[in-house]
Amino acid sequence: MFNIYCDESCHLENDHQKVMTLGALKVNHTYRRIFNKDIIKIKQKFGISSKTEIKWTKVSPSRLDFYKAIIDYFFENPQLSFRVIVAQKEGLSHERFNQDHDDWYYKMYYLLLNYLIEPSDTYNIYLDIKDTIGKYKKETLKDILRKKIGDPTGEIISNIQLVRSDEVHLLQVTDLLIGAIGYYHRNLATSTAKLELVEYVKHKSGSTLDSTNYDDKFNIFIWGPSYRGIRQ
Repeated sequence: MFNIYCDESCHLENDHQKVMTLGALKVNHTYRRIFNKDIIKIKQKFGISSKTEIKWTKVSPSRLDFYKAIIDYFFENPQLSFRVIVAQKEGLSHERFNQDHDDWYYKMYYLLLNYLIEPSDTYNIYLDIKDTIGKYKKETLKDILRKKIGDPTGEIISNIQLVRSDEVHLLQVTDLLIGAIGYYHRNLATSTAKLELVEYVKHKSGSTLDSTNYDDKFNIFIWGPSYRGIRQ
């Protein structure tokens, strides 16, 4: 059994952002409590309360070493793996494909998760509560995933649950990783600390973050409207 912790950034249709990032952190269910305890210990080492949330938006010069330690923990732990979809929002033709933005959003989520799912295993998927339609999104995603992978009884996708990110440390790691990748792909330079952390992620991953790779540990998929593997 595996847990997958999902987060998203710039997913709204009219947020004037050119890319959406969807990320998923995968871990064997057996190790989840150990990892959460380890992250709390890292917080304590840097004098940070266990209740203080790890968030990309909170990256600052004063806590840069702490955030680097979280990045180190992810890359040095073989039981943790990550996948991100960087989806281009410019040039979409929803009418052409008889869909709306929500339909496209769920297609991207399927593309994110299908890569991580093996039919021989069972999965609990956790989504960050972001808005009042979270319950609808959860049920829709569950229905789509089970239908696409042929899992009508839920033997593979056991559960999809909404959780508060401030209560789930592994979900906070997902936020940090997609934050760095999204920051890079939006060509932002508003913070020297964030720029340094982006470079640190590049160094630890051995990736430029520019292109799709097939790495099981730190998997990046760059999606654009011309991609033929799944229609817009």
